[in-house]
Amino acid sequence: MSSTLTIVAGFVAKPGQEQRLRDELNAMIAPSLAEEGCVAYQPYTDPNRPDRMIIVEEWADAAALEYHFSLPHFERIAKVLDEILAEPFTLRRLTDAPA
Repeated sequence: MSSTLTIVAGFVAKPGQEQRLRDELNAMIAPSLAEEGCVAYQPYTDPNRPDRMIIVEEWADAAALEYHFSLPHFERIAKVLDEILAEPFTLRRLTDAPA
């Protein structure tokens, strides 16, 4: 059984900011995957609602995720998201369901 932490973050872009949201989230892939403790980091877009995206992330543990939140690339995107999102992003922390 895995003990990793899975994160599902949801985003809704302001009108006209859809491409910028895609670009900004895609720019987070490489630096996030380079972090120790990052197992997976993948943005997805809703083909029927281009203003909506999610990121599915997997982290070795909660400490790795908290470290991610402290890094310059995360702090930068947090400021950008304040400008381009229509509503605050959502963040769901998931762990494996007990057998």
